[in-house]
Amino acid sequence: MRAIRYQAHGGPEQLRLEEAPLPTLCPDEVLVRQAFSSVNPADWKLRAGWFNEWVPQIFPFIPGADITGTVVAAGPLAAGFAPGMRVAGMVPVQQGGAWAELVPVKAPALTRLSDTVSMQEAAGLPLAGLTAWTALFDLGLLRPGQKVLIHAAAGGVGSLAVQLAKIAGAYVIATCSADNKEMVAALGADKIIDYRVGDFADGLGEVDLVLDTIGGTVRQRSIAVLRPGGTLVTLDPTPPEPTLTQQVRVATVAVAPDGGRLLHLVHLLATGRLRVPIDRVFAMEEAACAHIHSQDGHARGKILISIDATMDRTIF
Repeated sequence: MRAIRYQAHGGPEQLRLEEAPLPTLCPDEVLVRQAFSSVNPADWKLRAGWFNEWVPQIFPFIPGADITGTVVAAGPLAAGFAPGMRVAGMVPVQQGGAWAELVPVKAPALTRLSDTVSMQEAAGLPLAGLTAWTALFDLGLLRPGQKVLIHAAAGGVGSLAVQLAKIAGAYVIATCSADNKEMVAALGADKIIDYRVGDFADGLGEVDLVLDTIGGTVRQRSIAVLRPGGTLVTLDPTPPEPTLTQQVRVATVAVAPDGGRLLHLVHLLATGRLRVPIDRVFAMEEAACAHIHSQDGHARGKILISIDATMDRTIF
């Protein structure tokens, strides 16, 4: 089968489209023929060696976490899945394997897709959607009427978080560039701040929850806008300065595959209450370009990898 792999840590040029061995299928796994996957920042950070201390990798390594395609085979313990079913799900980022024509996936990590859901949109949903859900509701404990600040609201996680927060009845403040204001407004944000003009924290205060997808100084400045007892949920794994967090709660997102929760997100997608903005779709041969585009940090929504687009036949 064809797969995108790298043999060592380094730059985007390490990514190669190669012939890889066919995967073996465990009894509790489903073998999926991939239609699309997506690029997540963790993919290129792993490739660059950012997480070497915590996530040892065995080479050659196939990156990618998001799964969207059709079932080829199901193990005897993978109840509920049969050949030909359209499915979506994810594998752990550190495990990788999604940028390949055939991917074995644990059955509980998958959910079925109706014929009305685009596989392109579904490919951008699992990791980013589960990250946004975990941040807002599991860690942020977001409730109707609360005020939430979402950074990088035009990005993959941010664009989904804006919509999920609005569905939950929150007042949403979003940061993005001026070029993305129209897009973020269409997603439902109540107040939009151009992060390139002045300090986003000016005039803000008594925010209940901040979703920090950037880290660094943005995370530090975000703490100042929280009410006492408010919550900062961050994707930045480095510990914040303790003196800044004495009156607020700080939590770091760690996402695991969850087909049951993904089913709820897919239902929101199928009913039109949620959408996945697509920035660009790259061919497998353009994997290095896809990583470079993600590293630039200015994508509007999700960046996809097309593995077999012929499978995306939605019925409207």
